[in-house]
Amino acid sequence: MLTKVISQADIDHVEKWFERAEKIVIVSHVSPDGDAIGSSLGLYHFLNTQEKTVNVIVPNAFPDFLRWMPGAKDVIVYNRYKEFADKLLNEADVICCLDFNVLSRIDEMEEAVKNSPARKMMIDHHLYPGDFCQIVISHPEISSTSELIFRLICQLGNFSDISKEGAECIYTGMMTDTGGFTYNSNDREIYFIISELLSKGIDKDDIYRRVFNTYSEGRLRLMGYVLYDKMEIYPDFNAALIWLTRGEQKRFQYSKGDTEGFVNIPLSVKNVCFSAFLREDTEKDMIKVSLRSVGSFPCNKVASEFFNGGGHLNASGGEFYGTMDEAIERFKQALKAYQDLLLAKK
Repeated sequence: MLTKVISQADIDHVEKWFERAEKIVIVSHVSPDGDAIGSSLGLYHFLNTQEKTVNVIVPNAFPDFLRWMPGAKDVIVYNRYKEFADKLLNEADVICCLDFNVLSRIDEMEEAVKNSPARKMMIDHHLYPGDFCQIVISHPEISSTSELIFRLICQLGNFSDISKEGAECIYTGMMTDTGGFTYNSNDREIYFIISELLSKGIDKDDIYRRVFNTYSEGRLRLMGYVLYDKMEIYPDFNAALIWLTRGEQKRFQYSKGDTEGFVNIPLSVKNVCFSAFLREDTEKDMIKVSLRSVGSFPCNKVASEFFNGGGHLNASGGEFYGTMDEAIERFKQALKAYQDLLLAKK
């Protein structure tokens, strides 16, 4: 049995909204990852069984290794179809905001979502939710937003309406947001959920292959380059750093998603408990920051304090506006600030 994490008041509220709504739009954050797409499509498939008109809109393109997911071809990319997306948002009865906690996380979509007359609900697992939604289902203790979608559907009494396609999407989101269930995944109920998703006929091994074993040749060559030339270990801090410039990404024919998981690689080095990956964004004049840790080291605090970001204890991210040299220097400042905690991991 699953613990009823979501309050009954929120469940009742959501049920009324879904019953009355005819047009529902699901939106998620910029640079959508597996949990953003998985939770969005998981909810999309469920709502389709309720005979609703449902659309999923994301701010920009998502990685190729997620395009196999059922329903992915129907996802509307805002920066390609802005006029059409704006019309859908303005005409929606309900907007479901998934896997983000503040409007700034949806980039150019912010104004359209904020100004829409639709009722808005948030379903998310990040800290510090904003106040732009009337219903806020925020549970940072839950491993992924996809897990929350599963729990929501079950608490609504609609487990039987989860299709195989919806289950595949939910599982993908749960799997990717826990690094293949290697962090933030010690809650025994996660594995009960996996068992229930397997009962829908999903092939979890095939899903793993589709997500993690279908990268391009360029990604493998880029990975080799990163490991040989661009990974620096800081033994005095039990930490590691990887960084990539736009020029280096172009050299290896970078496409969105090719660096997925790179930040985790240094954590396999003995004694390294904190890893950072700095990448010059190919679309904006900024540096994307990914942080990972093991154990109790709070990389989300580092993200918040030094890189205008946040996230979870072991998986966080942020942004830096400046040069790569300045970003690397900021990282070194963070190491000094958290030296005692880092050395406590030896």
